[in-house]
Amino acid sequence: MAVTMAALCDDLLAETADLEGLLVPLDEAAWDTPTPAEGWTIRDQATHLAFFDDAAMLAATDPERFRAERDRALADVHGMVDRAALDHRHLPGAEVLAWLRRARRALVDAVTPMDPAARVPWYGPDMSVASSITARIMETWAHGQDVADALGVRRVPTARLAHVAFLGVRALPNSFRAHGLPVPDAPVRVELRAPGGDRWTFGPEGAPDRVRGSALDFCLAVTQRRHLADLDLELTGPVATAWLEIAQAFAGPPGPGRRPGQFPRVDG
Repeated sequence: MAVTMAALCDDLLAETADLEGLLVPLDEAAWDTPTPAEGWTIRDQATHLAFFDDAAMLAATDPERFRAERDRALADVHGMVDRAALDHRHLPGAEVLAWLRRARRALVDAVTPMDPAARVPWYGPDMSVASSITARIMETWAHGQDVADALGVRRVPTARLAHVAFLGVRALPNSFRAHGLPVPDAPVRVELRAPGGDRWTFGPEGAPDRVRGSALDFCLAVTQRRHLADLDLELTGPVATAWLEIAQAFAGPPGPGRRPGQFPRVDG
């Protein structure tokens, strides 16, 4: 995906605005509404995003300090993520929202002038700063889905799903590695029906392993926000099938995902 940092940051801010539309009306009690992520409230979802925005900004502006802090944190990855939520549960909702806005603006201001190809560290391999912001878009959309599900809100899919789908496809090797499985050699063709009716394609056209369906369903699958059984995706071939059963667009250990039938279908 050939993009500029300004365009990526515009999409990140637009995704942020959609999330804020869910958060701003909440009273204090509603911030503690449980979300589909077991043990996590809406407050936890928002502090998670703010915490890792701060981390992404540090990675872009002071990579050596980030690496030192990351190396200490990676001794207990699950604990780090849980602590980011637990340590901030005392914050009132208004302070959480202010933190998220402050962290996101600082991140955008830091990376907008950067070369999209500049390398920055993260909790896995180093990546381009463009990939870092694409990951923030994906994370915002995915955690925003948790908030929407907690509130019973149905969101309208947008063309920004292209970023989530792109990361989902790029993360195929990591999906297998995260489960301790060998990465298949066979390529997978992905053909998605985008919001508005466009068609997004990834992978060689003649690949026998294929994934077809709506971009929304694919993004829900690769962010583990819906169980594969509840999505209308057509899978052809053993590699495509094995991949979508464990797909994760995010770094780190595999998540528990969602139970079959946990949610009604989300039409996209």
